Amino acid sequence: MTTPQPPSFPPRRPRRGPNAEEGDGRAAGHAPGVASEANAGRHETGYGHDADHGYDAGGGHGAGGGHGHSHSHGPAAPVSRHLRKVIAAILIPFTAAVLVGLAVLWPGGAPSHERTGVGFDRQTQQATVTKVVELSCQSVNASGGVPTGDTSTAEGSSAVQQAKGDCKRATIRVDTGDDKGRTFEEIVQPDQSRQLHEGQQVVVAYEPSAPKDLQYSVTDINRRLPLALLAGIFALAVVVVGRLRGLMALVSLAISFLLLNFFILPAILQGSNPLVVAVIGSSAIMLIALYLCHGLSARTSVAVLGTLISLLLIGVLGSLFIGWAALTGNTDDNTGLIHGLYPSIDMSGLLLAGVIIGSLGVLDDVTVTQTSAVWELHEANPTMGWRGLYRAGIRIGRDHIASVVNTLVLAYAGAALPLLLLFSIAQSGVGTVANSELVAEEIVRTLVGSIGLVASVPVTTALAALVVSADRPAERPAQVATAGGGASAPARGGRGRRRKR
Repeated sequence: MTTPQPPSFPPRRPRRGPNAEEGDGRAAGHAPGVASEANAGRHETGYGHDADHGYDAGGGHGAGGGHGHSHSHGPAAPVSRHLRKVIAAILIPFTAAVLVGLAVLWPGGAPSHERTGVGFDRQTQQATVTKVVELSCQSVNASGGVPTGDTSTAEGSSAVQQAKGDCKRATIRVDTGDDKGRTFEEIVQPDQSRQLHEGQQVVVAYEPSAPKDLQYSVTDINRRLPLALLAGIFALAVVVVGRLRGLMALVSLAISFLLLNFFILPAILQGSNPLVVAVIGSSAIMLIALYLCHGLSARTSVAVLGTLISLLLIGVLGSLFIGWAALTGNTDDNTGLIHGLYPSIDMSGLLLAGVIIGSLGVLDDVTVTQTSAVWELHEANPTMGWRGLYRAGIRIGRDHIASVVNTLVLAYAGAALPLLLLFSIAQSGVGTVANSELVAEEIVRTLVGSIGLVASVPVTTALAALVVSADRPAERPAQVATAGGGASAPARGGRGRRRKR
């Protein structure tokens, strides 16, 4: 009978070892930081235990007599302690810089201003339509005459409808504010897109400088209930399907909205550089969302690094082409109102900040997916080197690029669909449409974001392949076999064949 030789120092056991032998992974002396799972109900040494808590080669207690227990609930990241230190040396100063930026630029709130009464800059209250009565439009029109102009135009057709059609007189009760309980009337023309009915919840605007009977007017429909119900269905679906990770995703989403509302927007309004605010705010959102949803691990850290590099590329390209194309960022009534109220805001910088923040959500998806793909490829074949992992991961990434870029372009096109319809109605040429600042902004936003997404695939794949293969995990099965007395352990994911010696 041959006496088994003691294992070479230090023995390692694979991350998942349900088929490993009893002696695998047990060694005297200082054990490296490799997590192990429970095998057939036996307690094994945990992550980071020293010599006083180890087992000897024969399965007994080590010299220190200690006994430690650890149950792993998931695969540990197959990276060495040295690589974890390298990643920490990069990410800890970056995280510290983000925290310092948040502390320095954190605003005390949005600066106050005199309301203009234009657009969204109006005092609003909640109200209810209490009564609706139909009546002839001719009885409420000031002129009382029948128009005789060209009815083929939109203006002429509307004038005829207002003169000959049936209008509505709606009575609205104010439900909030100092004038709670006050009622006023409003005439609804037959060609209005928003028709009122009894019992409907509406939003009314208040203008204190107007005559008393004209101080209130209906501006919109109160949509809080359907929107809240839809948000509840979304949250329920995410939690039911995603379980704990889905819950963490909702928490990170809430934190992202808090950072957007309490840091990014007020800081920009207070005059801080929009680009600096966007970089710091999006970096904070990225760190919180990725680590909260995917855990504090080397895999998540690689995704963070890939996202950071891609965001820097998007920022550089966006700044270059926004300046080169002379995009001002002041293209509609809303941006014009912002510029009028806060002239110190750099509108082109605000446009660049929107490009960075808008690209962040899709970047997270790409970098996390590519990192996970490389990790799983390594799990399936631990002997694959970093070049093989990169080639396999980039093949997955090519499919991801095609779908993500198409998604991004269609998302922007859908948001700008009314604008594109206006250009189509005007029968403008493609060159004329693309050259207008409204469309040029969307083109730059889409292309810069897409370049960053495309670049994130090879960058993140290369980082993940280098990190996951840097501590030579392919040697572990051979060392496990030696620790078990010379028997070859079956290759993970294989069919039980012995390795060739």
